[in-house]
Amino acid sequence: MSRTPDIDRAASRAAELRAVLAEHNYNYHVLDAPTIPDAEYDALLRELSAIEAEHPDLVTSDSPTQRVGAAGTTDFSPVRHEVPMLSLNNAFDDVEKTDDRERFAEIADFVRRIETKLGIENPEFSVEPKLDGLAISLRYEGGIFVRGATRGDGVTGEDVTANLRTIKVIPLTLRGKDWPAVLEVRGEVYMPRAAFEAYNEKARETGEKTLANPRNGAAGSLRQRDPGATAKRPLAFYAYAVYLPDDLDATIAPRHSEALARLRDWGFPVSPEVDTAQGFDGLVAYYRRIGARRDALPYDIDGVVYKLDRYDGQKVMGFVSRAPRWAVAHKYPAQEQTTQIVGIDVNIGRTGAATPLARVQPVQVAGVVVSNVTLHNADQIARLDARVGDYVIVRRAGDVIPEIVRVVVERRPEGTVEWRMPTECPVCGSALVRVEGMAVWRCSGGLACGAQRKEAIFHFASRRAMDIEGLGDRLIEDLVDLDYVKTIADVYKLDVDDWVEMKRRADERDGTVPETVKQGKVATKWAENLVASIDKSRATTLERFLYALGIRDVGESTAKALARWFGGFDAIANAPLEELKQVPDVGPVVAGRIVEFFAEPHNRDVIDALRAAGVVWAEHEPQRTVQGHLAGKTVVLTGTLEQMSRDEAKDKLEALGAKVSGSVSKKTSFVVAGPGAGSKLEKATELGIEVWDEAKLIAYLDEVGQG
Repeated sequence: MSRTPDIDRAASRAAELRAVLAEHNYNYHVLDAPTIPDAEYDALLRELSAIEAEHPDLVTSDSPTQRVGAAGTTDFSPVRHEVPMLSLNNAFDDVEKTDDRERFAEIADFVRRIETKLGIENPEFSVEPKLDGLAISLRYEGGIFVRGATRGDGVTGEDVTANLRTIKVIPLTLRGKDWPAVLEVRGEVYMPRAAFEAYNEKARETGEKTLANPRNGAAGSLRQRDPGATAKRPLAFYAYAVYLPDDLDATIAPRHSEALARLRDWGFPVSPEVDTAQGFDGLVAYYRRIGARRDALPYDIDGVVYKLDRYDGQKVMGFVSRAPRWAVAHKYPAQEQTTQIVGIDVNIGRTGAATPLARVQPVQVAGVVVSNVTLHNADQIARLDARVGDYVIVRRAGDVIPEIVRVVVERRPEGTVEWRMPTECPVCGSALVRVEGMAVWRCSGGLACGAQRKEAIFHFASRRAMDIEGLGDRLIEDLVDLDYVKTIADVYKLDVDDWVEMKRRADERDGTVPETVKQGKVATKWAENLVASIDKSRATTLERFLYALGIRDVGESTAKALARWFGGFDAIANAPLEELKQVPDVGPVVAGRIVEFFAEPHNRDVIDALRAAGVVWAEHEPQRTVQGHLAGKTVVLTGTLEQMSRDEAKDKLEALGAKVSGSVSKKTSFVVAGPGAGSKLEKATELGIEVWDEAKLIAYLDEVGQG
């Protein structure tokens, strides 16, 4: 029976939509250069879904509608790999050695063996980051994705085809026409850091189970029995190898680096960090280059991989046991280690927030010795069921505060007891109370609590607040512990003799009397400089003073918005709730915090004392509308700026009326990205937000007179 004209038109339109959507997927996920807004893409996808719903026989296995996760379960049947998925030998460096060939002796041996076997000097390698995810194999027949499997034991893996179809970056149909009839592509499924953090943040808010780390998140997501569950996980993929199973000696290019370029042309995402390197020196330079950027990458890596670039050379080198002689993984220091909890303390912050901290047996994680680990809050401890004596897995990535990701319950010693938040503040003895509807506990002691006093002074003196140079942690500790200050205003009452005496008492308490406290001009120079810095801070700006007061949820941008809107301090301090809510960047919660702060008589007394001590600021007429070339724009800064500091750039942008935000969202107008930009740049690209480099920012500032 022949098809009707209506069905023919539907089939033609469906084929057209599949091709168009595939092209947009490639532009978005592989080239990072979307050509249409998300809404337009969604409209095309809905149109295709409607056609397929009306004509089920038109549904094809490579249709983008099939990515959402089919109904039913995945059975994970075994798949025998036609080409074994072998492991790589690992190489580590001896950080105690200073000479490169001694420090990287295993890499030097690896290169030397290749040079000797092939009779060449300084061979060329294809180099790439070693992603910390899950290795998979993808099989294509006639350019169509037909099967995907996990590595398994290297010989036999598990069929996860249905789950892999839900990952948008994996092409269901290859681009171009020159691909082989049967193709097997190897790569890594991973979870980007930003997506992992967002997923866990949402899970914490809803009380659901969090993911231990991005690698476990990727592996667990890919082994969900319901592909629909996998479709909800933020997974990504990079290709790193290609095989022709029908003819194992055949290749698609003479070099591995060229083969990866062809895979990219066919629609596969390939890490932008893939490169080539010459000889031992080139490998070490790449290792250091990627290592320096490791924390800024949008995904976790545990090393870099070196592969002899020419395939004919790989064949000559061959294999040893189950690993190739022509490739090696050069590992970085581990970002996760196992250690034991020896105690759980509670830290009291500037706002009274009580944060549990675990003291652990010191362990080196990502090159840093870790002895204290955050536990976030009491709810997180309950979810982890962390107890004193437990063995735990500690994770540290970049500048992120180390945290416990999992308790090794199977190693739990007998006699451990469940931890509970204490009822009293460990510093001042005041009651710890839980804020209704929130996970946080707070000390009720206010500035009567020494811990809150220390944190309040530290914040007040910080660079973006009153900028008191030289007033660091140790001096602030002594100020409070030796009872030299009761409030932040007392700092302005101290003279050089007071500081020298305090230092002497602190050193006597600690059993030391260093040169810096002996009599004489040089011995008191530090105190003279500090008093001068304190005196200089008396002249400030309204927004800095507001920020320095430490009002909960009033950050720098909110302080600037308040200063601009009201023009004067007293107008802010006496403003009713409804008027505060009208200020840009001030919502009902923050407005309530401001009213509460100024309603507290103690806070008013401290402000009066600061004014009496000579703290002054300029005031101006209220500006109820934001003015400037960037009024109404939201800008995000990320990465390293080389010709100006981030703070400088922020000040210049805000002077033009822009709001400078710390996170990227659909409301972001543009992102300024410098070298080392990571997850924020990735999110901006995903959302199709305009990205400027520093040169464009400087040119714009010059154009509008802010250069």
